[in-house]
Amino acid sequence: MTIRVVLADDQPLVRAALEMVISNAPDLEVVGEAGTGAEAVALAEELVPDVVVMDIRMPVMCGITATRQIAAGPSGAHVIILTTFDDDDSVYGALRAGASGFLVKDMALDDILAAIRVVAAGDGLIAPSVTRRLIEEFAGRPAPDPRPRSVEGITEREHTVLTLVGRGLSNTEIATDLVISVATVKTYVTRLLAKLNARDRVHLVILAYEAGLVSASP
Repeated sequence: MTIRVVLADDQPLVRAALEMVISNAPDLEVVGEAGTGAEAVALAEELVPDVVVMDIRMPVMCGITATRQIAAGPSGAHVIILTTFDDDDSVYGALRAGASGFLVKDMALDDILAAIRVVAAGDGLIAPSVTRRLIEEFAGRPAPDPRPRSVEGITEREHTVLTLVGRGLSNTEIATDLVISVATVKTYVTRLLAKLNARDRVHLVILAYEAGLVSASP
């Protein structure tokens, strides 16, 4: 099945480069391009893509607002944020708005394609190094909501897995840390998604932060 992609970036050269790379992949297709956040929202509703690759800073409507509208809209499209990582607050805001992950613009092309496939399959994706930077940036600050998010109803082991997910560890790293199989880790993550009513792995990272399970300490 072909994964349908909409590109949203106010720089035509960036869109052209991404379009060329994505179109060369046999399982990916660029079905639309937007130069503003408002255009991205309109294309998501009109074309119903699987994934919208969204820049943060765009005219008319920023990527965060556009992401929020797409995530709340009827299209069911997953949003991946494009960022140069100049503004951590904007990245975190985009994740809270409903993005399923984000890419750094200088990532390897194969990693960008892989990220689109992962998010299209319904999984969240954050590069571990970027996740750790986000946690370092935000874990030492007061939570946006002064009332911590409750994580009641999960087992002690699920609590441990949630903490490790929040620290940016991959399934393989969690399996090594807990001396269990990767398949078992995936089962725990699936249970956490259901119990905490989380959209995806990215949402679990946010919930772990908001519940105070991660800190700025290594």
